[in-house]
Amino acid sequence: MSELAIGQPAPAFALPRDGGGTVSLADLKGKTVVLYFYPKDDTSGCTPEAIDFTSLAAEFEKTGTVVIGVSPDTVAKHEKFIAKHSLSLILAADTDQVAANAYGAWKEKSMYGRSYMGIERSTFLIGADGILRQIWPKVKVKGHAEEVLAAARALSAT
Repeated sequence: MSELAIGQPAPAFALPRDGGGTVSLADLKGKTVVLYFYPKDDTSGCTPEAIDFTSLAAEFEKTGTVVIGVSPDTVAKHEKFIAKHSLSLILAADTDQVAANAYGAWKEKSMYGRSYMGIERSTFLIGADGILRQIWPKVKVKGHAEEVLAAARALSAT
């Protein structure tokens, strides 16, 4: 799959979500969407990222933006993660990595000299028209949610 670029249509997705049911890009047509991919629930990087997005939930809502976190974890694991940290965002289960592959977030990684496939922390801002408006590859957690909110605000002002 070639790399996604700003200005392209966002790849469609339909994923099981916390609370039951599914979340899909088609269901969110007309809304701005922040789709952020993260490796694993309840870890040292993913927890602060989810808490940061949650702390800004009301601000995202003011811009008409829906925030969705996606990881390979199961819905049951997401629900425990949400309850433990009082998260107020949608968490979608991409257990077969279909969405992660479509968005180019499923990458070869290495740690301690061994290679493996996993999620590269990345975020996509999708306009209400379904077009990719901004892409953040290789995300560093600190300050990221604020940066994404600023981009969502700028998009909603146009």
